[in-house]
Amino acid sequence: MSILALDVGTKRIGVAVADPSHTFAMPVETIERTNLDADLARIVALAESYQAGELVIGDPVTLSGERGIAARHMDAFVERLARVFRGTIHRVDERLTTAQATKTMIAADVSRKKRKGAVDRLAAALILESFLGRRRNERSQ
Repeated sequence: MSILALDVGTKRIGVAVADPSHTFAMPVETIERTNLDADLARIVALAESYQAGELVIGDPVTLSGERGIAARHMDAFVERLARVFRGTIHRVDERLTTAQATKTMIAADVSRKKRKGAVDRLAAALILESFLGRRRNERSQ
């Protein structure tokens, strides 16, 4: 079974997948958001194509660790997703992942135009890397 990660934004959803050994994450796609039903259908289709039994979703808590408006919107999104995805859904603190992804791409001299969709995929990969690292640490203890 594979693991997919999502960086859910208001305009785009970045998607990443774990390698078969669950060692690292690879950015795979950016979904341009249209409407909730279409977004969820695309996520489910990707999960099926990658045989993903788990989804990892970035949880947008504030820098102080509180659950603000964005987190409440994500709660509603995950609740709807849980109705159509039959696997396990994990939530991971995503603080600063988009900023980190943007800095990485700027350092790699990626143009602003190319960064637009790629940053979401890279942020999803960072969210997944965080999840995979935490899982490895829990299993080794």
